[in-house]
Amino acid sequence: MSDLFRSLPSVDRLLQDERLVALVQTESRTALAGAIRDALAEARSEIRAGRPTGDLIEAVQGRVAAARRLPLRRAINGTGVVIHTNLGRAPLSAAAIRAMGEVAAGYSNLEYDLEAGARGSRHEHVTDLLRRLTGAEAALVVNNNAAAVLLALSALASGCEVVVSRSELVEIGGGFRIPDVLRQSGCRLVEVGTTNRTYVEDFVAAAGPETAIFLRVHASNYKIVGFTHAPTLAELADAAHARGALFVDDLGGGSLLDTARFGLAREPLVQESVAAGSDLLCFSGD
Repeated sequence: MSDLFRSLPSVDRLLQDERLVALVQTESRTALAGAIRDALAEARSEIRAGRPTGDLIEAVQGRVAAARRLPLRRAINGTGVVIHTNLGRAPLSAAAIRAMGEVAAGYSNLEYDLEAGARGSRHEHVTDLLRRLTGAEAALVVNNNAAAVLLALSALASGCEVVVSRSELVEIGGGFRIPDVLRQSGCRLVEVGTTNRTYVEDFVAAAGPETAIFLRVHASNYKIVGFTHAPTLAELADAAHARGALFVDDLGGGSLLDTARFGLAREPLVQESVAAGSDLLCFSGD
């Protein structure tokens, strides 16, 4: 084994190998040397395990080729799930791609108000569009829906109680769990109702002087069918407002069009939540 270790070439020797000459011209010396060190480290591991090391030059070439490849690649969605979180969710339209390409090819007014001739806000580019689409009074875009819920609860109910139906304490993709999100935002969770039936009266009975929010969470990734009941959005909004609390709707998918028109299962609409009296609602961007 000692002889095998001693037989391994040095980094400098490998850098001078004629098969790596082309890579020396296209890759930085630092990056190429790093690939060589990684290949040598893997070879030592193979020796310790009693396995052959293989061709070191080919190993270096493979590592350089892998580093050149972009991590995001096109994929075929054969799952049957149209908007799939693991596969990039909704594909962009050709018009959206063209618009992004035109703007991204140079500088833009991302945070500059062209009319005022002064610094602007990056949020203003979408605020008016979302207001017109949804009927909401204002809008803000953050990284994802779980982040939106966390920020909303932290800002509006930290140190206070948030009342949620037991049937809506869900876990969504990425391992985000509603009880964990509430805990991280500094809120105290108050569960009401049962797994299959919850009434607005359950929310009312649980509300106290420290109740800040009635929270509805749309269980978009599973269904309870049969002997079930859930209060309407309008009932929850009216009950929350009567007690000086806010009604926050975690809408999840956030459809802006009736998906039944396209032969898909119907999802609740953002516009419906606004019209029902939600003080704040959170939903995914596609």
